Amino acid sequence: MESARLIAGLTRLTRDVGVAEELAQDALVTALEHWPTSGVPDNPGAWLMATAKRRAIDELRRNKRLTRKHEELGHELEADAVSDRARLAEKLDESLDDEVGDDLLRLLFIACHPVLSMEARVALTLRLLGGLTTEEIARAFLQPEPTIAQRIVRAKRTLAERGARFELPRGAELAERLSAVLGVIYLIFNEGYAATAGDDLMRPGLCEDALRLGRILAELAPAEPEAHGLLALMELQASRASARVGPAGEAVLLLEQNRGRWDQLLIRRGLAALERAQALPGGQGSYTLQAAIAACHARAPTAAQTDWSRIALLYALLAQLTQSPIVELNRAVAVAMAEGPAAGLAIIDELVSEPLLESYHLLPSVRGDLLEKLGRKAEAGREFERAASLTRNARERAVLLGRAAACGAAPES
Repeated sequence: MESARLIAGLTRLTRDVGVAEELAQDALVTALEHWPTSGVPDNPGAWLMATAKRRAIDELRRNKRLTRKHEELGHELEADAVSDRARLAEKLDESLDDEVGDDLLRLLFIACHPVLSMEARVALTLRLLGGLTTEEIARAFLQPEPTIAQRIVRAKRTLAERGARFELPRGAELAERLSAVLGVIYLIFNEGYAATAGDDLMRPGLCEDALRLGRILAELAPAEPEAHGLLALMELQASRASARVGPAGEAVLLLEQNRGRWDQLLIRRGLAALERAQALPGGQGSYTLQAAIAACHARAPTAAQTDWSRIALLYALLAQLTQSPIVELNRAVAVAMAEGPAAGLAIIDELVSEPLLESYHLLPSVRGDLLEKLGRKAEAGREFERAASLTRNARERAVLLGRAAACGAAPES
């Protein structure tokens, strides 16, 4: 629980995220050694920070990089430690309280620094702020542990070599970096919500990590509408998690889900975050629009009562904003629900030659669904088979092959 806070505060002191993480781990090990006999202190976070700071000062001295400020801090820490360690911990905690929020936000921006690849940003964010071990990150993304370990090590080295500053960017750079931070958090959530590969449809642990990071960011950046928009989107999507998977682990489509199993607390939290996002200047960004779409589903008591016309309109606004063919594919689904499968199919047929969707399994999946509804069973079956060949998720593949078989068994009309 204290790990991210420790690393953030120590990065401010050492200006090196790798060193900060090592110092934080040393402090946690020291706690494991002492607390079983001495008892857990009244303020464990302050105790850990005091321990880590003493180690940081020793390290700085050994490396002959201690400035006068560090020397003064070291003398103060040493004097207080001799007289009253408890009073020292309390004092340190008070001095850090005003800065800890900024420190965490700075750490989040460093972990998502543009000099790093997206894969490195994700791994480093989960390691530093999500509190996951290298093994857990590797398992979550179905990659070898050495690969993830090397990625994290290289990311830290890159930040140190490039002299990444432990401060919040300003102006245009802030907007650019915020977009990167939001993108990393949402990528983590999406991988948990709809796993791209493996035997499981979902990885709930990743959803929880992304939600925790999203909540931290929304509280640390209260004036950023897209921070609240992303949080709203994740809360609302996560509310359906238990209804998305059947007893045997199979996927349950949105319109077939038991809405009584949707988490009402997460829905209320999501709607509240959406309200905050829409009330702020610029509250019509990509994440906020997606959250508004999710809210249409959350507010509908039954699938039949879903306001598909509004969803189609929101997707049209989102398509104008993002120019994304994937958004256009989602708009086609909404139009099909609002105006009929033929109207949706007309939009999808224009996307068939889109290079970005060439290997995107949901394009033939959706096209197959609409063809099936129009009674064109043989064509639908071929589309489902193509979709099954493109997906890397075993659960999705099984569903798609089942639908292809059903279409092949039915006579074409």
